[in-house]
Amino acid sequence: MNILVGISQVPDTTTKIAIGADGKSIDPKGVKFILNPYDEFALEEGLRLKEKHGGSVTVVTVGGDTAKEVLRTALALQVDKAIFIKDDNRGDAFGVAKNIADVAKEINA
Repeated sequence: MNILVGISQVPDTTTKIAIGADGKSIDPKGVKFILNPYDEFALEEGLRLKEKHGGSVTVVTVGGDTAKEVLRTALALQVDKAIFIKDDNRGDAFGVAKNIADVAKEINA
């Protein structure tokens, strides 16, 4: 069984967030990003399924270079493989979903 878990990074809830110069995004300076807690729940469930049924757990994330940190966190939680899809522009939801779907087909998740 190939289990695929999509994960993302989110600002830590204790981080003070400022609005960026464009007025539409956050200013990333001084913001600590963490693994989305809800994604961590999904990751834990994937690991439970692996333990029960065998197979492997792969995590995938789409984003800029800072997103690699959540992959390191997942690897520390004993996932088998981590896939990083670089997208500095943080494309629209359709583009992100297509990238993840392509990975799912490739690993036969």
